[in-house]
Amino acid sequence: MADDEKDLSSEEDLSEDEYEEQDLSDSDVVTKYRMAADVVEVALQGVITQLKPGASLVEACEFGDKVIEGQTAGLFKNDKEMEKGLAFPTCLSVNECVCHFSPLTSESGDPLKAGDVVKIDMGCHIDGFIAVAAHTHIVEEEEAPITGKLADVLMATWNASQVAFAMMKPGTKNDEITEAISKVSEAYGVNCVQGTLMHQMKRYIIDGNKVIITRKDPEQKVEESEIEVNEVYALDVAMSTGDGKPKEMESRTTVFKRAVDKSYRLKMKASRYVLTEVNKRFPTLPFTIRALGDEVQGRMGVVECMKHDMLHAYPPIYEKEGDIVVHVKFTVLVMQSGQVKVTLNKVGLPLDRIQSEVTLPEEITAILETVPKPKEKKKGKKKKKKKKAGDGAAAE
Repeated sequence: MADDEKDLSSEEDLSEDEYEEQDLSDSDVVTKYRMAADVVEVALQGVITQLKPGASLVEACEFGDKVIEGQTAGLFKNDKEMEKGLAFPTCLSVNECVCHFSPLTSESGDPLKAGDVVKIDMGCHIDGFIAVAAHTHIVEEEEAPITGKLADVLMATWNASQVAFAMMKPGTKNDEITEAISKVSEAYGVNCVQGTLMHQMKRYIIDGNKVIITRKDPEQKVEESEIEVNEVYALDVAMSTGDGKPKEMESRTTVFKRAVDKSYRLKMKASRYVLTEVNKRFPTLPFTIRALGDEVQGRMGVVECMKHDMLHAYPPIYEKEGDIVVHVKFTVLVMQSGQVKVTLNKVGLPLDRIQSEVTLPEEITAILETVPKPKEKKKGKKKKKKKKAGDGAAAE
């Protein structure tokens, strides 16, 4: 069979079985997660500098992707076989758009304006070990106090993420975290975005089977599970001033992921082009049509691939116009010594300017008091040089 038509069904088993042993008990694995996280932090900080009034969303997305590709290219240069780079393409979702908006060069859209609330979402991997982050940035011409509904939804999202982080200990059940998040959203009078899942991540697997749902929903039930040592999670919280039930709109879906258990002999040349590029460059992780090189063939080719279930789509979804959506996501390593947050450490919400009048329930406040603090790097002690006899005067 040709490369673009080969059956990739075995790759799913390979991901689950061969890679499962390589977890956080291996210090080299931890190092690769941390390196991927450092790259995400650099890219995130860079994208934020681009988000000014008048900025182009597509240019900012391209910038974020290039930073991740550039940063990872310089790592492990001696290992020619090691794969590294984007684990999730840069998405910039504005105001009522919840997620997955990553425009094509031909669809740049409206420029940013002051007051826009932009959700930045991106991911990087080193040797298949993935770090992701999402941050909410407010486009401002000058800093000012943040009040009203915007303040409430910002604080609700941040505090919910911190509560979940504090609870992400071995033995904690996923529904216990869901319940705590619900109490935070209720206190602030906002809603968790329906369908938001915190996925366990494994090597080359960005959306593992173990999940924590942020909002109880009779239409989307998840299997009961509990946190275990040496697991890695994308801790993901999105909240809205609206009803939290987003819908797909007319925006083009540009982010996809290969369905590794599906194969089909594609008919169109453009479709075969897409599949060849995906199999070669993005065999298991999400990508954007923009990254394929030939945008016209990419747009045409994904249609047939989707028709035969060879790709999973990440469509942009929207709340109602005027609603404000806030998104926070970071990568958590559940270590033997405790849980560690490895992304979103250098970038965060402007908590010092957010003025919310909401008082949280005591049980939630008690959980927030247990949030693990980032460990400071130990500074090496400087060795004092011994003075030779006759050198200089005595110390005062």
